[in-house]
Amino acid sequence: MAETGANVMKGAATPAARGRLRRKFYVVLAVLMLLLIFVGFWPSYYGPLMQGAAEAPLLLHVHGIIYIGWMALLILQVTLAARGQIRTHRAVGNFGIGYGVLVWIVGVIVSFMAPAFNVDSGEWTVDRAATFMPIPLGDMVLFGGFFLAAVLYRGQPELHKRLMLLATMAVLFAAAFRLQNAGVSIPAAIVVWYVPLAIMMIYDLVQRGRVHVIYWIGAVVMGIGLLRIPFGGTETWLRIGRPIVEAMTN
Repeated sequence: MAETGANVMKGAATPAARGRLRRKFYVVLAVLMLLLIFVGFWPSYYGPLMQGAAEAPLLLHVHGIIYIGWMALLILQVTLAARGQIRTHRAVGNFGIGYGVLVWIVGVIVSFMAPAFNVDSGEWTVDRAATFMPIPLGDMVLFGGFFLAAVLYRGQPELHKRLMLLATMAVLFAAAFRLQNAGVSIPAAIVVWYVPLAIMMIYDLVQRGRVHVIYWIGAVVMGIGLLRIPFGGTETWLRIGRPIVEAMTN
């Protein structure tokens, strides 16, 4: 009986078993990221949208569809990898490169246009719009950097997949930041933003015995990126941001 139990434990620890667990982990993680987007944007967008009361310019609706498409693509890719359909995964990845570029381009455009829309609607002042602008622009800097690195290292799967997750985490900041609409403070929202990365680091530690270096680099880069929040309120930035907002408003 003891020998049988030992054999079962040994089987559970085989490379194949660990591989199955690893692949399932990334599928679950991708779904959790998608849920964070819905939770973060529910009060300001998805909730009103479900009630037919989401008033927003067409560009912002397109922006939302594109970002949900990115999450759907991520879930598809990790699912294909989990099923061992690597050839299909790589074929879809070629499409994903173009789609990622689209995500970045639309994100940059919306980073400028969304604050201007809020000024035109009378909801924001020019100064508030200018202060906000570095936040989405910073998201795009982080997304673009991690995404480009993921494309360049697509021949190294362990590095590539982690960079793709970091790129997705960059765009999750918008959802975490909007938790303020539900009464969550900015520091707490930042903690929520870091939760997926913390989960990935803990998983690496358990499965590999150490955290992959790219996660440490990502954590530091994300932390530096947070400086854009206070920087947006400085007079140095406002001298730049005000004219941009004024030029884009009616």
